[in-house]
Amino acid sequence: MTVSGLEVRADALGVIWTDNSRTTYPTIWLRDNCPAGLHPQTHERLLDLLSLDPSPQLLSAEISGEHVRLIYADSHVSLMPLTLLAANQPGLPAIDPAAITPQLWHANLTPAGIPRFHADAVLADDSALRDWMVQTASYGLSIVDRLEDRHGAGVEVAQRVGFLRETNFGTTFEVISMPDPNNLAYTSVALPLHTDLPNQEVPPGFQFLHCIANESSGGGSVFADGFALAQDLRDEDPAAFQLLAEVPIPFRFHDQTADIRVRAPVITLDRSGELSEIRYNAHIAAIFDMPAEIMPDYYRAYRAYMTKTRDAAYRIEFKLAPGEMVVFDNRRILHGREAFDPSTGFRHLHGCYVDRGEFNSRLRLLAR
Repeated sequence: MTVSGLEVRADALGVIWTDNSRTTYPTIWLRDNCPAGLHPQTHERLLDLLSLDPSPQLLSAEISGEHVRLIYADSHVSLMPLTLLAANQPGLPAIDPAAITPQLWHANLTPAGIPRFHADAVLADDSALRDWMVQTASYGLSIVDRLEDRHGAGVEVAQRVGFLRETNFGTTFEVISMPDPNNLAYTSVALPLHTDLPNQEVPPGFQFLHCIANESSGGGSVFADGFALAQDLRDEDPAAFQLLAEVPIPFRFHDQTADIRVRAPVITLDRSGELSEIRYNAHIAAIFDMPAEIMPDYYRAYRAYMTKTRDAAYRIEFKLAPGEMVVFDNRRILHGREAFDPSTGFRHLHGCYVDRGEFNSRLRLLAR
């Protein structure tokens, strides 16, 4: 978008674009964002806002090549890039390559419809990496296949995205049946749909589960789109949705070395009211402590969401094969598994997390 005209006022610059739209830039904003106020290498702001007059005055403005040349009453001269003005219009958030619109899904996605990518391509080619990440962000779920038959192969894919998130379970973790477990994941019992570690102040973002062995009877994986469940509840029962979005509940994990607690709602919305996060794990939800007068209504709402997690209309089920890795947004996608019998064979998944911030940073870099 290019400029067709400028309108100068002491307190603002009006820019008229070639499509006849207009944008007003307050003078204090222009002065605060002058490129001369940034460090030339780091591009961090050096200008002290308090060093400016609280109401700086703009005297003149003219197009100068790919810039607007601005002169202020204090004799300061700015060269503002037209690209900066076009990309940062007051009232319009800047375009973010990591802002991928969620594609909500139900059981009709089917296992065959889950986005699937080859590990070699994701590891070697940035274009394939970006395609995989965009699809993973859109659906919240993907499968990377043809991983090498070794313990760290899945971690290498995760590190193509960003730094691993360390938790009280370590930087990586082994999902196997253990004799003295501190978490139900380390048993052979069925795991109902849930999100991991909702007891954390910020739960882990994307989870990577690399299947190394899956020889036992049972042990199939189950997934559902927590956003789709929440959106359907919002449409069908707005009062229940509101309770789950507004009333915080306690979550707690504790063992011999950790006692990690938080109070947060099951459904988190962003400032525009869109779905942002699901915290749902009936096993580590602590004792509800909301006021007694709303508790019956809250239980009704909580059970309504729980009922949807058991509804086949939302669930997809499949058994991971060795060399496959499922990747999903742990703050959106609910996951679980069928019970399995360790006496019939070995089941081993190797897991790790990468936070949403790291994931989004990589998307932005790949979009440059």
